[in-house]
Formats: sequence, structure tokens, C-alpha cells
Amino acid sequence: MEIIRGEHNIRPRHRQCVATIGNFDGVHRGHQAVLRALMAQAQSLGAASTVVVFEPQPAEYFTGGHPPARLTRLREKAALLAGLGIEQLLIMPFGANLASRPAESFVQKLLIDGLCVRGLIVGDDFKFGSHRRGDFDLLKRSALEHGFFIRRADSFLTAGERVSSTSIRALLRDGLLRDVVPMLGRRYSMSGRVVYGQQRGREMGFPTANLDLHRRESPLSGIFAAKVRGLGEVSSPAIAYVGNRPILESSKWVLEVHLFDFSADLYGRHIDVEFVEKIRDDLPFTDFEALARQIALDCAAARRLLNIDA
Repeated sequence: MEIIRGEHNIRPRHRQCVATIGNFDGVHRGHQAVLRALMAQAQSLGAASTVVVFEPQPAEYFTGGHPPARLTRLREKAALLAGLGIEQLLIMPFGANLASRPAESFVQKLLIDGLCVRGLIVGDDFKFGSHRRGDFDLLKRSALEHGFFIRRADSFLTAGERVSSTSIRALLRDGLLRDVVPMLGRRYSMSGRVVYGQQRGREMGFPTANLDLHRRESPLSGIFAAKVRGLGEVSSPAIAYVGNRPILESSKWVLEVHLFDFSADLYGRHIDVEFVEKIRDDLPFTDFEALARQIALDCAAARRLLNIDA
């Protein structure tokens, strides 16, 4: 998959494509339905399938310091899109300029002058342009004028419920990981590069791989039975902590993973942490001895949930 950073980097080889536009946060099954339709139309026309996303996501720009928690950061989203077979990803920097661009100008500059789209597929709730005044009817008029096809994908339902990033965030917040699987089509996971931490886990007898989440907020928090991918052909059982470590009085969200029966050096490795089952919420501790005792209990619980021997 080729990544295009900004419309100023669109080249002739990127044009005459079939495109879709959105946040695609989580790349859930509703998104996947849109993407399958996109790739089918692109293949039938011999054109490149192109996904247009915004960075930061518009809600993050408009809400400032308290945005909705991301399901996927940009690198995770790109990896998921590439895995599905998308050929081009256009990342549009979202700021004051793009936020104030009228919908008609957005269509002209990006879709007509920039990508020269042969077709466009959008979700059923897609809105765009300044004050979200652009809608499907405006796109239909533009399609007739400029000679590209336009299609609106229907909502994707599972168990009678519309699949959305908002509903997945709510389930993750409540620790309902099993209910998320049919919406995502997979277990929820986070990925990142292992960085140096404060070695507190090692001092307590539970060495951890520390990942910087690159998120201002996390969609889930607490202690989880987990599986780690990226260290070999099979996943490794683990226990994971997501939070801001209240005992250290930190405000930064972290993901810490203790792998069972594993001793290799992980610094610098890029790993993917798959959350299997929630064990408990984050708890306040007054000293590290009490925390170490609780971690031992949590590890025993995680081993049971993962069906591995103590």
C-alpha cells in the first residue's frame, strides 16, 4: 500500500482512482463492508482503491484536550487497511484550513482536481466540509456534473445493532471484550514499539514490556489476560495493564505487558497486544508491596483464563 501524505503529494499515478473518505477508526466490520465494495469497484474499472483519512481526526481537532479515545492510531489503521488489500492511503492533515473549507471546494480540490476520481463510495452517515454541510446529495450532484459514480454503503448490523466506532468504544470502556469481537471481526488489540520504562515491574519480580500508546486517551483500562503477536509464529500468553499508573502519579497512558515464561530482550521490538479477557479495573495502591501481591493474583487469574499451567 502506498501512503500519500497530503493532497500536495498527489501524483499522476495516484489519479483516476476509486475512493472512499472517513475516519475508519478501528477498521471495524462496517468499515470493512465499505472497503470490500471499494475494492470490487476499483478492480472492475482497473483503478486503484484509495482511502482518504484525516490526521488528526476531526473530532480530536474540534474537542481539543478531551477527544474521543482512539480505537486505532494511524500506524495501526494503516496496517489494517494494507492487510485488507487497499492500494493507496491518502492522509489529509486536518487543521484550520481544512476545517473551514466549504464542501463544494472540498469536492473540487480533492476529488476532481486532485484525485480525478472515477468513483466514490461513502458510509451512510458521511458528512464533510465546513460545518459538515456536505452530504450525499451534494456528492450526487457533483458526480453527475463531473462524470464519476457515487455509492452510499448501508449500515452494517450485527445482532440487529449498527456497528460503529462509538458503540465499540462503549463496550471497551465497560470491559466487554467478547462483545467487541463480532463488531471488529477480531479481538481488540493495540500495537507499538517496546521502550524503556522505570523498571518497577522487574523490581517486583514481574518484568514488563512497556509500550507508548501515542494516545491522549485510551478506549479501555485495567488489567487483562492477553496474547502478544510479533515474537514468533505463534502468539505468546501474557497479562497486560492499560492505565496511567496512579501509584506513580502519572498522567500518561501506558501499556505494560508481562509475558509468561518468556525472558528474551524485547527493547525496540514492535509487538501487537491482543486483549482476551478483562481481569479487573485499575486500583489505587499505597505501596509497591501491596501492588506486587495483587499482580501475583492477577497473573494467576490470567493463566487460568488463557488455559496455561502456573
